[in-house]
Amino acid sequence: MDDAPERANKRGAESGGLQDRDGYRALARKYRPGTFAELIGQDAIVRTLTNAFAQGRIAQAYLLTGVRGVGKTTTARILARALNYEPKEGGGGGPTLEMPVLGRHCEAIMESRHIDVIEMDAASHNGVDDVRQINEAVRYTPVSARYKIYILDEVHMFSKPAFNALLKTLEEPPPHVKFIFATTQVRDIPVTVLSRCQRFDLKRVEADAIVKHLAEIADKEKVKVEPEALALIARAAEGSVRDSLSLFDHAIAHGGGTVKAEEVRTMLGLADRARVIDLFESIMKGDIAAALGEFRAQYEIGADPAVILTDLAEFTHLLTRFKVLPATADDRSLIEAERKRGREMAAGLSIQTLSRAWQMLTKGIFEVQGSGKPAQAAEMVLVRLAYAAELPTPDEALKALREGDGSGGGAPSAGAKPSDGGPRLSLAADGGGATARAIRQPAREPEASALAAPVLATLEDVAALAAAKRDIKLKHAVEHFLRLVRMEEGRLEIALAPGAPSNLTGELGTKLTEWTGKRWFVTVSREAGSETLAAAAAAAREAKKRDVRSDPLVEAVLKRFPGAEIIAVTKPGAADAAPEAEAVDPDMPPLDPEDER
Repeated sequence: MDDAPERANKRGAESGGLQDRDGYRALARKYRPGTFAELIGQDAIVRTLTNAFAQGRIAQAYLLTGVRGVGKTTTARILARALNYEPKEGGGGGPTLEMPVLGRHCEAIMESRHIDVIEMDAASHNGVDDVRQINEAVRYTPVSARYKIYILDEVHMFSKPAFNALLKTLEEPPPHVKFIFATTQVRDIPVTVLSRCQRFDLKRVEADAIVKHLAEIADKEKVKVEPEALALIARAAEGSVRDSLSLFDHAIAHGGGTVKAEEVRTMLGLADRARVIDLFESIMKGDIAAALGEFRAQYEIGADPAVILTDLAEFTHLLTRFKVLPATADDRSLIEAERKRGREMAAGLSIQTLSRAWQMLTKGIFEVQGSGKPAQAAEMVLVRLAYAAELPTPDEALKALREGDGSGGGAPSAGAKPSDGGPRLSLAADGGGATARAIRQPAREPEASALAAPVLATLEDVAALAAAKRDIKLKHAVEHFLRLVRMEEGRLEIALAPGAPSNLTGELGTKLTEWTGKRWFVTVSREAGSETLAAAAAAAREAKKRDVRSDPLVEAVLKRFPGAEIIAVTKPGAADAAPEAEAVDPDMPPLDPEDER
C-alpha cells in the first residue's frame, strides 16, 4: 500500500483531465484505490473474489452494501476493471484481480467514462422507463471491452415497479452483461433481487487502520501531523475512509500545512480527551463542585454540552471494554491518557456502576439536545450522575442489607463504602436507635417476602403463581392447555391440549425461572397426562349440579318451572360470592321474591 499514492499520481498524470484547473485534488479523490490490493480493511471481499476468479466462478450480479464512505462505488469500479482487464500490449487473458499495470480499459473505467461500463445513479433514475432502457441495451454486445457492466449506485432508491421490471434481465442476463449494485440500505431491496445477486458487506474500517493510512498519506504529502490528531480524525470518521480523508484535508487547510491535536479539537468542536477524563473522574468521586467547574471551563472554550456528554458516554463505554476486553487498551486510536488512566479507573469501577452511568448519560444526551438551555440541562445531568455515583448499585445494596441484618448489630455507618457493607442507605439511623429500628423493621418484611421462593408442587400452584404475578394470559394457558404428566422441583413434564400456543413451554419455563429464582425445565411428554385444570373444574361443577339436581326440593322446583337450569352451586353463606366458573346472564331479570320462596 506504500506505493498507492505514486500510482494515484501516475494515473492522474497519464489521464490528463483528472487534475482540477488549479492543480489540486481532494485527498479522497487523489488516493482513491485502483486495485483490490489498495483497499483498506476489506480483506474478506478480496479473498472471496480472488478465489472466485481463480475458479472461473464469476456471478452475473454483485451487490455491495455498507455505510457511507467504506468504498462501495470504488470497489464497484475496481471490480469492473478486473472483469474487463486486458494488458495494453495485448495478450488477451481473462478476468483477473492481478492488475500490476494499467490495462487498455483501466483509466476510462476508473474515471467513469468507459462506453461499456455504465454508471447510473438510481436515486435520479429510479423509474420503469430507466429500467426499460437497460433491458433494451443489454441485448447489444460491448463495443470494445469483454463485458458490458452496469453499476447502479444507491439501488435501493429504485421504485417497486422498476425492481420488478429488472427481475427477468437480472436472473438471465446475456453472457456479455454484468450488474454491480451498491447501496447503503440493503433492507429496502426486495428479496427477489437479493436472491439473484452475490452479496458483499463492506465493513467499517477500524480506527487503527485509518490512523495508519492517514499517516502514510501525511508522509507522501509532506505534512507534519501529531499522532493524537490522527486518532481524533479516525474516531470522528466512524469507520469511513472517505470521511477521514475529508477531515484530514480540512485539518491540513485549518492548520496551514501542520496538523495539531488542539486545532483538530477546535475544528471538530471536541473537548480535550484528557479533560474529559478529568471530568469523569470528578463525577465518579462525587466531587460535584469540581465536575461543574470543569464542565464550565470546557463550555466556555466552545465545547458543545451535548458533545461533552457524548464524550463522557464514549469514555464510559471504553472503560467497560477495558474490563471485559483488556486488549482494547492496545488500540492505536487511543491517546496515552485514555490507555493509562482508563486502565486504572476500570479496575476501580464495577460493571454495574459503569452500566448505570451509561444509561444516565445516554438519557441525558437526549435531554440536552431537546432543551432550550443545553448548558443548564447538561449540568443537571452531571449533578444526578455525581450523586448516583455515591449510591450502591441494587445488588450491592441487597448484599449490604443482608450482611447488616445478619450481624445483629446496629445500622452500618453512613460513611462506609458500598463494598464494606455500609451503603449510604442508613443515614436516618443517626437519629437514634428507635428511629433506626423503625426504619429497619419494615425493610426486613418486604425483603423476606421477596427472597422467599414460592413452592410449586401442582399445576394449581403454577396457575396461582401466574395469577399472583398478574400474568392472566399465562394463567389461562396453564388452566386450559396443560395436562400434567409429572412434576418435581425444577422440572415440569406436560402434555399439550389441542390449540395450545406454540411458544407456551418456552414462555412457561422462562417465567417460572424468573419468578422462583430457580432454573425450571418444561418438557413435552408423549404420555397423555391428566386432564386440564379447566376440564377438571368443569367436571367438578357438573358433578355438583348433578348432586344438587338429585335433591328432592330442587327436583320439585325444576318441575314447577319448566326450562329452568342450575347455573352454579355455591356454599351456604356465600350467596354474595361470585360463582366459581360460570357467570349469570346479566340480561336475565331478577327473580321474584315469591318465586325464590
